[in-house]
This record gives sequence, structure tokens and C-alpha cells, in this order.
Amino acid sequence: MIIQPTSLAALTWAGAASGASAESWRVGAVLAARTLGYNEQSKLVLQIGALTVEAEPPGTQLPSQFQVRVLSLGAEPKLEILGGAPLEQTVSRALRERLPQQNGYAPLLATLGALAQRPLLRQLPPNLRAALALLEHSIRTPVEISNGAGLKEAVKRSGLFLEAQLAQPQTDLGLLGEDDWKAALLRLAATLDRGGPPPPGSDVETAPPLAQRGLLAQPRVPMPESAQPGEVDSLLVRLHGDVHAALARLEVAQLEAQASGAWMIEIPLQGEGGQDILQLQMTPHEDDPEQPTAWVLGFALDLPRLGPVQGELQLRGLRLSVRLWAQHAETVDKLERGFTELSQQLTASGLLLDQLTCQSGLPQPPNLRSAVLLKATA
Repeated sequence: MIIQPTSLAALTWAGAASGASAESWRVGAVLAARTLGYNEQSKLVLQIGALTVEAEPPGTQLPSQFQVRVLSLGAEPKLEILGGAPLEQTVSRALRERLPQQNGYAPLLATLGALAQRPLLRQLPPNLRAALALLEHSIRTPVEISNGAGLKEAVKRSGLFLEAQLAQPQTDLGLLGEDDWKAALLRLAATLDRGGPPPPGSDVETAPPLAQRGLLAQPRVPMPESAQPGEVDSLLVRLHGDVHAALARLEVAQLEAQASGAWMIEIPLQGEGGQDILQLQMTPHEDDPEQPTAWVLGFALDLPRLGPVQGELQLRGLRLSVRLWAQHAETVDKLERGFTELSQQLTASGLLLDQLTCQSGLPQPPNLRSAVLLKATA
């Protein structure tokens, strides 16, 4: 496996080769290593000894912790992976653990909305109110994602790349902790865990991993009905379970990202009178796997005024094809009325528009497997 230093390691690489790190990085030395995730360029981020490095993803998957032997040094050192279970086994085990626990973001957003309407929310402990406020702050607005830079930032802060960003030496940890969805979920989960036991598991059907199901527009979940005495306590119990289920769902998406070669990203959005979920799927184009500018971007969204909408954008170099689907005929008409302006904007940006259509009804996901993977009754 060829190891390429990150910016931090590159900065100190020459010095490390002749300084204090030289002894540990001598040829034949065995070093402890652990995986930190993947960065936005799909490079594997590793911590090896005292250095954080990038590497091209190996042919076999790696465990979270393992050992390497230094085979050669230089600008691109070569390291031999020693022992440890293949990463495929580690990922499979992690998926088996998290799939029965995961659930979509919609129940969590509904519980948050119900809590926000309770006057007794102001009587909660300050640390819990701060964690709730941080999670609400990490929910994007439609205006924030209405341009390329804003959507890129929302994808970056969706939680899928949290660990990879933590591995980057130039990362502003304070800003990351305030803006990243997973970081906010982890803080709220830790706060709730300190206040009581972990939430019990539920007897629910377990859906397959996200990549196996394909895109799916997710409607809002109705807010819990108001209870009488102890209603905030019951909502906090429900919130506890929803937060852990959302974390498990996000970790399922992270585990799938490398194995499937695609990114399934879910971004909570602050909508009118509630929150919605934008689901994105980014995949290298099957016809041009070696062409870095050939991509397929899919999206799914269910808005109260439009209903379920789904889209697919195929980009090959500067050529773009756009296909949209909407469940309601009136939504199709509304989208088609905006085609002229959209076509002009795409052309002005330098793209060559090959196709722009909208169809009534939603597409059937390709290679759709069973909607239920197992029943979590144990």
C-alpha cells in the first residue's frame, strides 16, 4: 500500500526523515495504525505512529486498528499491512450492529419540533438546552443550499465526513463542532446518556442499508400528540431513542460509502412549519468509471406543497442531462414552467444541456431489494 503524507505530514516529512520520527519510521519497523475515515477526495486517512497520512484505498478493506511494517521510505513510503481481520468483515459486523438500531431523521425532527413548542423546555438543564440549540443550528435552510458553494458546505457538514475532517490538521475544531450534523448529534446523545440509561431497543422491521434501497423521498413525521403531566419527560425519552437511531443511520451511510463506491447523503432542512430531508446520492458514472468528470447525482425530497420529487443529473465533462420525477401532476406542471429559466442558467454557466425532462410518477430504484432486511425482535 502506497502512503502519501497529508499536508501536515508533508510539511514535516523531510524533517521527520532525519529527526525524532526517523527512528520509528526506519525500514523494518512495525508501527501501530488506525483508520480515521475518508476525506472529500476519497483518500483513506490513517494515523500511523505519530503521523497522519493519506493513502489510496487498498484492494481489501482495513480494520479500525492494525499494524504495518515499513518496507521502504522516501517520498512515497511503502508499508505492509500485518494481521488483523479484513475490513470487509469489520464493516459487515458494524453494519449488523447498527442496522437494527437505525431510523430516518424524520422522527427525530418531529420530536425536536414538539419539544420546541413546549414552554417547559426553558426549565431543562442548561447543558441539554445548549445541545438542543446546537443541533437546531446545524440544520440548513433552503437559502443556504440554493447555490453550489452552499450545497457543497452542507454536504461537507452532513456528518458523513466528520472523522476525515477531524484528521485534517488545519480543521477548526470549534467551528466543526458547531456546524457538523454528526458532531451535534454526538453531543446531544452524550448529554442525554449522562441523564439516564441508554434507550431500549425497539421491535421494528429493519430496512436494508441505504445504498441497497436507493433514493427515497421522505415525508415529515407528524409531531407527537400532546400528553398531559410529564409530557416533556416522555418527549425526552423519545428524543433519546431518536438521536441514537439517527446516529446509527449516519454510521450505516459512512460504512457503506467505501464499499459501494457511492455517497448517500441526507441533509436536514429547515422548511416552512417544520423540517424536511434532502437525500443525495453521488456515484461515478458506470459508463466512464475512469473519467473523473463523469458523475451521476440523484436527489429526493418530499415537500408539503410539492409532494415527493426525485431527480437525476448525469454529468460527462460539460454535458449535462437532467431528469425529474414528481408524484403529483400539478407539481410536474409547476416544475416545467421553470424549465426555460433553468436552461438559461445552466447554459450561462458553461454547461451543454442534452436533456431536461420531468415525468409524472416516481421511478423504481434499480436493483431494489427487499424493503425489510430482518425483524429486530431479539
